[in-house]
Amino acid sequence: MSEFYEKEARDVQGTNISMKKFEGKTVLVVNTASKCGFTPQYEGLQKLYEKYKDRGLEILGFPCDQFAHQEPGTDEEIYKFCSVNFGVTFPLFRKIEVNGSEAHPIYQYLKKELPGAIGPAIKWNFTKFLIGPDGKPRKRFSPSTEPEKLEKYIEPLLSGE
Repeated sequence: MSEFYEKEARDVQGTNISMKKFEGKTVLVVNTASKCGFTPQYEGLQKLYEKYKDRGLEILGFPCDQFAHQEPGTDEEIYKFCSVNFGVTFPLFRKIEVNGSEAHPIYQYLKKELPGAIGPAIKWNFTKFLIGPDGKPRKRFSPSTEPEKLEKYIEPLLSGE
C-alpha cells in the first residue's frame, strides 16, 4: 500500500479523513489561500473536479496561512468563502502548515517524494501535487500552473483508463 494512503487529515467540519478513502482514484492535492493572486484558480479547480470526478478525480484543498498571511480566516470562513465565491464542492480540509517543523504529514511526504526544481519547500499558495490511482505521487506543479493545464496529466491517470 502507498504511504499516501496511510495519512489522515481533518476536513473543514473536523472529521478525520483517511487518505485510504481515495485509493484507486487520481488525486490532486493543493495548498490554497483566499486572499492570494492565485485565488481565482479555485474556479478552475472546481471545473476540473466537475469534469472528471465521475471518472475518478478527487481534488483535496488544504488551506494554508504560511505565505504573506493570505489565509487568515477560520475553517468555517474559508469554507463559506470557497462555496459562495467559487462554488467549491471538492473536499476542503482544516488549515494546515505545509513547511517547517509543523508541516502536515501529507505535505512532509509529498515534498519528500517530489522535491521540486529548487528544493522541497513549498514556495507559495496553489502548489499542486498529482497522485496516481496507485497512491504514487506523479508530478508537482508550480502555483502559476493554471488548473486547465493539468488535464493532459490527469486524463491518462483516471480510473479504468
